[in-house]
Amino acid sequence: MKRREILRGAGLATAIAGLAACGGKTGPAAQSGPDLKLKWKMATAWPTNFPGLGTGAARLAELITQASGGRITVKVFGAGELASAFEVFDLVSRGTVQMGHSAAYYWKGKLPASPFFSAMPFGLNAQEMNGWLYAGGGIELWRELYAPSNLVPFPGGNTGVQMAGWFRKPITSVADLKGLKMRIPGLGGEVMEKIGVTPVNMPGGEIFSSLQSGAIDAAEWVGPYNDLAFGLHRVAKYCYYPGWQEPGSALECMVNKEAFEALPKDLQSIVEICCQTVNSQMLAEYTTRNQEAYDTLRNQHGVQFLPLPADVLAALRQAATEVLDAAGAADPFSAKVLASVRAYQARAKAWHLISEEAFYDARR
Repeated sequence: MKRREILRGAGLATAIAGLAACGGKTGPAAQSGPDLKLKWKMATAWPTNFPGLGTGAARLAELITQASGGRITVKVFGAGELASAFEVFDLVSRGTVQMGHSAAYYWKGKLPASPFFSAMPFGLNAQEMNGWLYAGGGIELWRELYAPSNLVPFPGGNTGVQMAGWFRKPITSVADLKGLKMRIPGLGGEVMEKIGVTPVNMPGGEIFSSLQSGAIDAAEWVGPYNDLAFGLHRVAKYCYYPGWQEPGSALECMVNKEAFEALPKDLQSIVEICCQTVNSQMLAEYTTRNQEAYDTLRNQHGVQFLPLPADVLAALRQAATEVLDAAGAADPFSAKVLASVRAYQARAKAWHLISEEAFYDARR
C-alpha cells in the first residue's frame, strides 16, 4: 500500500482543499477545490543531495508531495541556488520560499535562544533531544520563539553524536588549542573561544578549501559519514572524539507561518507527519552510515581517531558551563529555554544511569 493511501485511510487526507497556487511569495488567502495545487519551494543550508543532510531534505519534499496526493509539490533548492546557506531563515520568514531545512544554531545572531533547539555543549543526545522536543515541552518553546519571525519549526532530522573535529596537528593539551582557527558554529564555538581558539562560522561546502589553504587549522562538521563525503581526511589526519559540542544535533524544517496556517487541517497534519518521518529516518541513516564510513576512514585512509585528553575535556566542560550560563542570561526567553533543557537533562541523566549507561557497561 502506498504511503498516501495509508495516510488517507487514517483520515489525514480526507478533505480536498488547498490554496491558490503560489510560485513566489505566500498569498494570505486560503481557497479549496479539487483542482487547486500548491507549488512550494524549500531552501536548504546544504549542498544539493549532500549525503544525509541534503538527501534528507529531498526525502522530506518527496514525502510531502506523495502523501498529499500532489496537492503540495515541493521543489528543493540547495545552498547557494537561491541564497546562501545562512539566508534560509530570512527566505522562509519573508515567504520568498515556503519551507527551509537547516540548523537552528545558525540563527543565534537573530534569536539568542535558537541554539538550544539544535545542539548544546555537553547537553542532550539524540534520544533525549527528541524526548524534550516531542514530549518535554521543547517544541512549544521553539514555536513560541519563531512565531514573531513568521515561522513554524519542526524537528527535521538528527545526526546523533558528532565528532569533536578534524585537526592538522595532534592535540595533547589545552595549550595545543590556543591560537588555532577552527570552523565551529553555535555555542560550541563560544566554548572554544573561551579556551583560546578563534571560532569561524562557515557553510559546510567551504570547509575543505579553507582547511586546504590554511585559512583554518581545524574544523568540526558532522561525523564520518559526512566528513568522508567532503574529503576532510585529505587535509587533516587527526579526528578527535567525543563530540562534546554537538551530542545530538537536531535539524529543523521551518515552514512559513502564513503558508502553514492557510493549509487545510489534513495537509497541516501531512507536513507534520512527514517531518516526523524524516526526523526518525535521518537518525537511522546516520547511525548506519557512520559505522561504514568510520571503517573506511581508518582502514583505507589511515585516519587516526583519537580521544580528547582528559584535561582538554575538563577545560571544555568548565567553559561550557560559563557559556551556557551567559547564554541563559541573554534575555528572559533564553533563561526559560535553558531552564527547561537543564531540568529535562537532569531527569534523563538520572534515568539513563540505570538504563542506557548501565546497559552499555553490561554489554562491554
